[in-house]
Amino acid sequence: MVPHRVPRWPTWLFCASPGWWRTACTLGASVEQRRWPGSPWGARVTSPLACRGCSSTPSRAPEVTLTQERYRVQRLPFSTVSKEDLAAFERIVPGRVVTDPEELEASNVDWLRTFRGCSKVLLRPRTTEEVSRILRHCHERNLAVNPQGGNTGMVGGSVPVFDEIILSTALMNQVISFQSVSGILVCQAGCILEELNRYLEEQDFIMPLDLGAKGSCHIGGNVATNAGGLRFLRYGSLRGTVLGLEVVLADGAVLNCLTSLRKDNTGYDLKQLFIGSEGTLGVITAVSILCPPKPEAVNVALFGCPGFAEVLKTFSTCKGMLGEILSAFEFMDAECMQLVRHHLHLASPVQESPFYVLVETSGSSAGHDADKLSGFLERVLGSGLVTEGSVAADQRKAKMLWALRERITEALSRDGYVYKYDISLPVERLYDIVTDLRARLGPSAKHVVGYGHLGDGNLHLNVIAEAFSASLLAALEPYVYEWTAGQQGSVSAEHGLGFKKKDVLGYSKPPAAVQVMQRLKALLDPKGILNPYKTLPTRA
Repeated sequence: MVPHRVPRWPTWLFCASPGWWRTACTLGASVEQRRWPGSPWGARVTSPLACRGCSSTPSRAPEVTLTQERYRVQRLPFSTVSKEDLAAFERIVPGRVVTDPEELEASNVDWLRTFRGCSKVLLRPRTTEEVSRILRHCHERNLAVNPQGGNTGMVGGSVPVFDEIILSTALMNQVISFQSVSGILVCQAGCILEELNRYLEEQDFIMPLDLGAKGSCHIGGNVATNAGGLRFLRYGSLRGTVLGLEVVLADGAVLNCLTSLRKDNTGYDLKQLFIGSEGTLGVITAVSILCPPKPEAVNVALFGCPGFAEVLKTFSTCKGMLGEILSAFEFMDAECMQLVRHHLHLASPVQESPFYVLVETSGSSAGHDADKLSGFLERVLGSGLVTEGSVAADQRKAKMLWALRERITEALSRDGYVYKYDISLPVERLYDIVTDLRARLGPSAKHVVGYGHLGDGNLHLNVIAEAFSASLLAALEPYVYEWTAGQQGSVSAEHGLGFKKKDVLGYSKPPAAVQVMQRLKALLDPKGILNPYKTLPTRA
């Protein structure tokens, strides 16, 4: 059987048969030059990336239970907002003080509809000076503040727990500078990731991170949570690509470490304190970040694998044969794909398989990349590691392949109440906990699914039930965290700790490390007004 076109999915499919690579479509061509004008895919498709910023539940979804009612948490002795406070805020950010309950509703609820606060005030500063004045006032008055970017967090870190003032960075959305020789971008914290990437592509560069939430998440929030995402395998962590930060501390002092230098070995690297601190040590107002050149040749392929052992071997083969052009290696199980198909009506070009692997390559030479990818495909198909696959022929089809992976979270949220775990594990044990939980939970769970960034050992473990169940939660926690700790893993790979995981930090960090973190918090925010109830455990 030779590669062929399938009318319902006009990309090249292939299976393990001799000589297929000699007749397959040309790989590695610049995505800007490939077009299928007669394809039924020519119709405009709504970007799945934009869906992340809006609710993925029906418009008449039941009201989310207040966080303070669902969880055992006591309000700390902060002041409440007075009329005098509102007047002061109006002087600082005139016309940008929101008190309308209907306008506040979306900012009080996380996008997963799991956590809900009851803030009565949202502030929209445009400048660092305005943020400084707001925090200075809140520090003097002992008013708690919840910094908020695009509100796409997964662990309740971006919404209030009680009535904290919401400090939105939505209007801090300006590019300050871009150096086209070095690729260094300086921008305000409220810039949306997808818009930054679009701006950079016009300069032949890209952002070093890519997330399913890029249509709504803010770069400041990405840095504050040390977001990983889909380009981590190629470009690494934000701890390496972020060169400098501007941060406003709890008392309103401005810490300007917004350097654009790649090498600066003077004193402590203070920016690292704020990367991943989730707004508990200071409010990030501007970011300096190193951006890579835009690849001229991009290929995206989706494969079906008969088992997880084959997924691991495919990854090893991929690293060895694709080397420097490998930019992403994602995996998902069969139940993920079934739910994406059922709830979002997205069809897979690959026949049903126990596991799926999505591989992306990006480089500067189409011919070079095509040769390497052809050799890789020949190897994995010939050895039985892969049973079937599809290579996207242009950018639009590449986005559709990526949608199958990026919209899994949305599909799961439509299936019921989701218990989400974002863990790091040794790659060889990455899927073991999924099969373990299926046996442990039995019919009490509607689905137990696993997917994630295999290239960096990050599993997104999701357990779905019809509705929230305290007994199911008790069966999951602390079992999942204990299992992860037993493998020397991390209870949070990239989502952060937020409100949801603050009390399980000890599974991944020793007591001495937690105590140092608490001392740093007390030093930089002695009144504890910045994003309280988050990140650090309530008990030492």
